[in-house]
Amino acid sequence: MSAPQPTASSSTAKPSTNANIDELEIEKLLSREASAFQREVEVERILKAFKLNPYDILDVDETATPEEIKKKYRQLSLFIHPDKCPHARAPEAFDLLKKAETEVSDKAQREELDAVIKQARNLLLKSMELPLTIAPNDPKLQGLVPPFKVRLRAKSKDLLIEEEVRRRKALKMNMVNEGLEARKKEEEVTSRKRKAEEEQAWEANRDHRVDSWRNFASTSKKKKKPKVAILG
Repeated sequence: MSAPQPTASSSTAKPSTNANIDELEIEKLLSREASAFQREVEVERILKAFKLNPYDILDVDETATPEEIKKKYRQLSLFIHPDKCPHARAPEAFDLLKKAETEVSDKAQREELDAVIKQARNLLLKSMELPLTIAPNDPKLQGLVPPFKVRLRAKSKDLLIEEEVRRRKALKMNMVNEGLEARKKEEEVTSRKRKAEEEQAWEANRDHRVDSWRNFASTSKKKKKPKVAILG
């Protein structure tokens, strides 16, 4: 009787399993590399975003609700967190993201920002000879090159820069005025101090002046010539 031949399945099972494990490891490695790359891309996007427009930094629409903004912020902050992202400027991007979220979460600041964007929209629509009441989904606003949204962001950027320039000029003027006021107060204090010191010195020398006068008067009397008797 011939010896039983070994089956092919027993000899190929392990290599097949090993191959599957290798494929999984490669997929995990590629996934990690892709994730790291995407994190770095997002950091670059935030760093290049227009700093005066928090919507640009957060990559959300101006009509986003507070809940949508918070959700987007949580996603991005976790995605580019310096502990997870190898990008050298991840901490800077993380801080910009937090600042943007804080600004749009503040009711007053967001109202100011929205007012500028609304002004930009009105100016843009006027230049296109379109009514200010036109709906965002109106066919006249569709298919534009560049798109209306891109135009609106560009116009908003111009107005926000103008607003920032005015703000900085006003701040500088206030600092100049405050400096002039501070110097004026300092001069007044110095003048009062000098006057007080002069009065104090005058009072301290009073006795000396009295003694000097007395000595002068006494000396003058001694030096007086005697009266000449008139013969007659």
